[in-house]
Amino acid sequence: MATTVLDRTSPTGATARRAPWRSPVGQPAYARPALLVITVLAAVLYAWGINHSHYHTFYANAARSMTESWKAFFYGSFDPGNSITLDKLPGFLWPQAISARIFGFHPWALTLPQVLEGVASLLVLYRVVRRWAGDNAALIASGAFLLTPVSVGLFRTAVEDPLFTLCVLLAAEATQRAAEDGRLRPLVMAGVWVGIGFQSKMLEAWAVLPALAAVYLISAPVPLRKRLVRLGLATVVMTAVSASWMVAVTLTPAKDRPYVDGTTNNSAFSMVVGYNFLNRFASLGISAASTGSISATRGGGGHGSGHAGGQDGTNAGGHSGAHVGGASYGAGSSGGAGAPRGGAPHPRTADGSATPGTPGTHSGHSTPGTPGTQVGQWTGSAHMSAQAHRGGSGGFGSDGQDGWSKMFGSSLASQTGWLYPFAAIALVCGLLWRRGRPRTDRLRAGFVLWGTWLTTYFLVFSAGSVGGHTYYMGVIAVPLAALTGGGITLLWHAYRTGGRRAWVLPGAVAATAAWGACLAAEFPSFLPWLAPAVGVLGLAAVVLLALARPGGPRHGRRLALAGLAASLAAVLLAPSAWAVQVFNPAYGSSSMGAVGPSGTRGGHGGHGGHGSAKLPGGGHMKGGFGDSDGQLTANQRKLLAYTTAHRGSAEYLFATNGWNNASPYILATGAHVLPLGGFSGQVPFPTKARFRQLVDSGKVRYVLLGGGRGMGAMFGGGGDGGTTSATRITDWVRSSCTRVPASAYGGRQSPATAPAAEGNTTQTLYRCDPAR
Repeated sequence: MATTVLDRTSPTGATARRAPWRSPVGQPAYARPALLVITVLAAVLYAWGINHSHYHTFYANAARSMTESWKAFFYGSFDPGNSITLDKLPGFLWPQAISARIFGFHPWALTLPQVLEGVASLLVLYRVVRRWAGDNAALIASGAFLLTPVSVGLFRTAVEDPLFTLCVLLAAEATQRAAEDGRLRPLVMAGVWVGIGFQSKMLEAWAVLPALAAVYLISAPVPLRKRLVRLGLATVVMTAVSASWMVAVTLTPAKDRPYVDGTTNNSAFSMVVGYNFLNRFASLGISAASTGSISATRGGGGHGSGHAGGQDGTNAGGHSGAHVGGASYGAGSSGGAGAPRGGAPHPRTADGSATPGTPGTHSGHSTPGTPGTQVGQWTGSAHMSAQAHRGGSGGFGSDGQDGWSKMFGSSLASQTGWLYPFAAIALVCGLLWRRGRPRTDRLRAGFVLWGTWLTTYFLVFSAGSVGGHTYYMGVIAVPLAALTGGGITLLWHAYRTGGRRAWVLPGAVAATAAWGACLAAEFPSFLPWLAPAVGVLGLAAVVLLALARPGGPRHGRRLALAGLAASLAAVLLAPSAWAVQVFNPAYGSSSMGAVGPSGTRGGHGGHGGHGSAKLPGGGHMKGGFGDSDGQLTANQRKLLAYTTAHRGSAEYLFATNGWNNASPYILATGAHVLPLGGFSGQVPFPTKARFRQLVDSGKVRYVLLGGGRGMGAMFGGGGDGGTTSATRITDWVRSSCTRVPASAYGGRQSPATAPAAEGNTTQTLYRCDPAR
């Protein structure tokens, strides 16, 4: 009988008992402790103030609905009644809805998944860079990613990009493993991760494919034919996972599922391809007119769709801004502390709104959301209106987020681009210096991965619409951080080797410090010492490195290490100053993912900060989107009680013209409210005929209408009466239904002529009885 002898010196037991803060065998002793510190700091930065979070209103409505039923969960229904979906794929909201089901529906419960996704993204980045360029490169890359302002803002924001960023990082990690050993399984997993990322961010997830394909084709240790076949198999898997939700929706009869928002033809493919992709490149002459996209066919509602104006003369933006009754809301610069040069501050009240009486403003100061009274404090300025109409491809209030140079403008570069020079120099050197190496060279493959990733997304965002959505830039921060980490180790090795290449590291540090000082100087009232400090640190680093270089007058390792430390400080000081503003109530972070001063928000971030305007229901428009605490006003509670008591057997509590009118009731109670016209107000759902059927069948009894053109006008969804389904329904309700006196539910009676007034913000409740 064979006997197995256990080797007492086997490392298996030792490995199992190794303390988590001790580095594994083969890694520097400081590697694991440093990684743990970076991870803890990431968790603190991402989760700081999470208990004071506000709802990211439009998406939070869907998350609330998704907690009410599994049907709403699968389809991403905006309302609990499953009448219409989001204008996005619902994958990014699935973790939020699950979190809310576990912990209850709270703002922090919706933010928590993004915090976890952020920590996971940092750890995956560390693992990928470590396998590529070593422990030191991985630690530097992780630190640089952590301290990039947009990374901090991104993982504090309940939007699509956190999950998307994690998925493409996991795809890169799987592709890296496949390229090293040539196996098929990790390559197929890369396709799965890209497909899951597609469920979060749609076609933007596919922009990483050139980087993944290039790495595998160039460096995988298998014959070319096998590489091509395996890439084809992975592509099939990726396409199947990506299209799975769209196919499921397409195969489901329309009567058994919600209407797909953003479209005229109720097609998931139209929503993904036309509404959320082609419309963003309208500035390049690309048309989505044949796709059934609401933005292309009616001129409204897209997300920074690139149209300067809709067919009715309103801006065709999207979640990025609004124009109501002569007042504009969006990402335009509004001055304030920390605003970049050229933005003259506007007079403001203590709450950050425009001073009443400022030329070009329209304000009402009654209780937000009061039916039959002014619904909110709508403030604006002629300057912001002009900014909105200049939006072009940048959408509403682009403020430098427009055109091919937008990535270098102060609003985006201050959140993302502090490492541009160093990453570019590292990429060029990495590719040039590794020429002539074997095809499977790991280091060169890494530079191909990150360089292609950075170039592709950089071009996509430069050509397309951003429209104030700073959190889009999170996927740019990943390759910038990786190239910085790998680049520093590459240039440090060249520096220590000596020769002409030794001057590249000081040159890269000088260029990056100069760029950082210039960028920081664009915000003269924010930390005035910062730009000079970056310049001084950069100069000190260059001098130390020059003195300590091999063959230099003061050659020595300690002096060289001092130069390296000064280099890291010079490169990372400015972005760190932005990132730590999450602890500063005056700045904090916005619902658009920006942290600290930014040209898109007039200098200040944070909830209720400068440049915010109240929305119906008590929400705030900041950076062009609504935030809400999810609480109903006293008058809204009275309206809710009245309609609940008198709804009878109606399926819907009431219908209303616009998602913003429905939002407070869905957020606070999960009420079944029917929004007319989708996000933009222009979606042909329900049609007038269908709406009358709902009334005649008793499914809808009450209708709450906003004043003027309705809430659809905020997002390019206005137009003359009768031009859209929503306005046709509105006209029919006003002419055929009975107006409920506001005194019946505790409100104040609005003037009979209120509905016709341009820009009027009154709300009126109607009772619609079935036709006899």
